[in-house]
Amino acid sequence: MQYTIFPKINIKVSRFGMGCMRFPKKTNETGKSITDEQESIKMIQYAIENGVNYFDTAYVYKDSEATVGKALNGGLREKIFLATKCPVDKVNKREDFDTLLDESLKRLQTGYVDFYLLHGINKNCWENIKKFKLLDKLDNAKKEGKITYKTFSFHDDPELFKEIIDSNSWDMCQIQLNYIGERFQAGVEGLKYAASKGIGVVIMEPLLGGLLAENVPPDIVEKWSSSGIKRTPAEWAFRWLANFPEVTIILSGVSTMEQLKENIKIFEKAFPNSMTENEARTFKEVKKLYDKKLKIKCTGCSYCMPCPSGVDIPGVLWQYNSAFRSDPEILKEGYESWFCYNKMDASQCIECGQCEEKCPQHIAIMDELKTAHEYLKSK
Repeated sequence: MQYTIFPKINIKVSRFGMGCMRFPKKTNETGKSITDEQESIKMIQYAIENGVNYFDTAYVYKDSEATVGKALNGGLREKIFLATKCPVDKVNKREDFDTLLDESLKRLQTGYVDFYLLHGINKNCWENIKKFKLLDKLDNAKKEGKITYKTFSFHDDPELFKEIIDSNSWDMCQIQLNYIGERFQAGVEGLKYAASKGIGVVIMEPLLGGLLAENVPPDIVEKWSSSGIKRTPAEWAFRWLANFPEVTIILSGVSTMEQLKENIKIFEKAFPNSMTENEARTFKEVKKLYDKKLKIKCTGCSYCMPCPSGVDIPGVLWQYNSAFRSDPEILKEGYESWFCYNKMDASQCIECGQCEEKCPQHIAIMDELKTAHEYLKSK
């Protein structure tokens, strides 16, 4: 495993961090999809055995904190650095911060977390953070020993990012970044700005919710192959990020043991400042191809859920995006036989707007659902 020294706080962390939002699923006796706890625990412990020492979860990741807590029983907690997040949108009064933190600690079966993030800050969240003086709350939690480092994750524009960075003595920040979104949200500009302030940067969505790794279009596979370098699409994406010396940790939300093993192997040999001219040229060519194909930049984070009308919003948008990357007729059939049959399709939308308020990508979800439905229902 490749390790790096976290800026400012001087701790040794694995460059690969295990994201705990997309644990494997299984179907229970009632037919409901639930977290496969046993397999998830097995994966966490395998990661630790193979050198991964940074794990990222959140209050709002269903079952995740509890699963991580169970996996770390038996002395593993002290071997790793643990990050979880405060759902700022659930803070309606200052005291809620303490309640939410205590609930996370209870689920995680620990007395403290190493990194506590104010989760998914955007303009609205930032105003609430200032209103309820949550930065002071972070300082108090640090003094009480409930958290070690005060941090935040971010989903908005570069100017707000810089304002937040300059507002406090942060220990770390977490941003979304991948090779087809280098100017999206904080972007590469934000990465370099945070690093210039001596702040470590953790990267989320390196594969854009799996879009850059699964069912990759033939022309893009061909473009990767034409480089003369044998790699999976996932490895290409991780290596683009790993090339930045400013990147401290790259998170990967693995859903299978196979993915986890592949990622561990990748991060044994993905180093900063190692990109060749051939690789850089290939990335530019692939990005141009993707820019033509991706209709909606949905990462499948599910922050928009649950929908009060039962629409599987990330599922519908994923189905729509996938139709432009692989066989559209198969995707259309799947939309009819699954989403429409189970009344989870976009036609169920009542345009309440709740999803758009929650979306960290600021997608015009209601309009996009209409577009997706019209296309997926077309013959």
